Amino acid sequence: MTRIISGAAGGRTLTVPATGTRPTADRVREAVFSRFDALTTITGARVLDLYAGCGAVGLEAASRGATRVDLVDNSEKAVKVMSKNTALVAPAVPNCSIRVHRSSVAGFVGASAETWDAVFIDPPYDMDNAALLTTMTLLLPRLSPDAVVAVERASRDPEPEWPVGYGILAPKDYGETRVYWLDVAE
Repeated sequence: MTRIISGAAGGRTLTVPATGTRPTADRVREAVFSRFDALTTITGARVLDLYAGCGAVGLEAASRGATRVDLVDNSEKAVKVMSKNTALVAPAVPNCSIRVHRSSVAGFVGASAETWDAVFIDPPYDMDNAALLTTMTLLLPRLSPDAVVAVERASRDPEPEWPVGYGILAPKDYGETRVYWLDVAE
């Protein structure tokens, strides 16, 4: 069961696609938001959730006070589920604009003129480093100066290659999951 952990929509149970996604576990999501809180503020932030699946991370950010959340996934099933979950959460967060986008991540980020303060990237674990590197490169000019980026990968995999322009913060392991933390290098 996946649910919103905290904030205005806390306790609401989210729908998850039957196949094709790997929702971030509640305990990992809680840890991610604790770290976001230590590095930046979600309240008032513009949040981007890439490879969003059911939208749990982005909707958690909305529940915790983000002002804008963009959920991006290329899967039609995922977009239907995200739309349903957004309809469940939106009434509890009337001051947050939640937008669901069906698009490839590279296509969305490459075409966007928006900027974000907090970004969560949870690509399929079998996605190769070249695709992640492309996404990270396209994302960099779309980040606010104080932005924080969290990238979820399998803990058994080697560290991805990061493009120039990112500052690397300490990664953190949660069982089979490793979250890499990055900011904009000065």
